[in-house]
Amino acid sequence: MSGTEHLTVERIGATMVLTLNRPEAKNALSLPMLAGLHDGWLEADADDAIRSVVLTGAGGAFCSGMDLKALHGPGPADDACRARFKADPDLHWKAMLRHHRPRKPVIAAVEGPCVAGGTEILQGTDIRIAGESAVFGLFEVRRGLFPVGGSTVRLARQIPRTHALEMLLTGRPYTAAEAARIGLIGHVVPDGTALERALETAALVNANGPLAVEAVKACVHDTAGLDEAAGLAFELERGMPVIGSADAKEGTRAFAEKRPAVYRRA
Repeated sequence: MSGTEHLTVERIGATMVLTLNRPEAKNALSLPMLAGLHDGWLEADADDAIRSVVLTGAGGAFCSGMDLKALHGPGPADDACRARFKADPDLHWKAMLRHHRPRKPVIAAVEGPCVAGGTEILQGTDIRIAGESAVFGLFEVRRGLFPVGGSTVRLARQIPRTHALEMLLTGRPYTAAEAARIGLIGHVVPDGTALERALETAALVNANGPLAVEAVKACVHDTAGLDEAAGLAFELERGMPVIGSADAKEGTRAFAEKRPAVYRRA
C-alpha cells in the first residue's frame, strides 16, 4: 500500500484502489489528497497491468467536499503541494475528474456522506455503488456558492433534467435509495459492503478484453454530444480496430475452446 498522507493506493489483482483517508474530517478534500488523486489517475492510465480503478473513502465516509480550512492551513505537506498547484493551476480539476477522464473504468464505492465536492467527483466515475445509509447532494447554493466541479454541465446529462435542477437548486440531501431511483448511482447495498461489491464488479471488468473495455468507455463518452448518425459513424471508427485485434481473435477462440481468454492488449 502506498499513496500520500491523505490518500492510500492499493493494488488488488488488476484493480487499483484509491482510498480517501481523512476519516476524522469525513474525507474532506485537502491539497495532499487532491495531489494524490491526480497522481493515482495518471499511474492507473500509464500501467497496462491495471484494468480498473475503485475510488472509496475510509472510516465510513466517501467525501464531504472541499476542506476550506485545510486548503489554507499551514504545514510542510501543504506547502509542498501548493508548489505543485502553483505550477499546474489545473491540477485540482484533474484530480476531481473535471478536466481528466481516466482511460480505465472507475468504480465508486460510497459509504456515508458523498456531498458537495464528493458528489461532483462521483459524476466523473463510471459505475457507482453505495451503502444504504449513504447521503448525496450538492449543497453549494445553501452557502451562496456555485458548484464549479462540473455539476451544472454534467449532472443533467447523467440524470433527468428535472432531477438535476432540483438537486442543484434546492441543495437538499438525497438518500441512497433516492439517488438510485433518479439514476445518480447504480446499486444500493448493505452498509459496509460497497467496497466488496465494487471489487466484485471490478473483477468482472478485469476479466474482459482491455482494448475492448477502454474503447467502449471512450466511445460512450465521446459520442455523448453527437447526433445519432455522427455517433454511429464514430462507433465504427473506434470499434472496428478492436474487432480486428489479436485480443478479439483470442477471445472468440477461448470461447470456442471453453477456456479463459489470455488477453495481451494487442
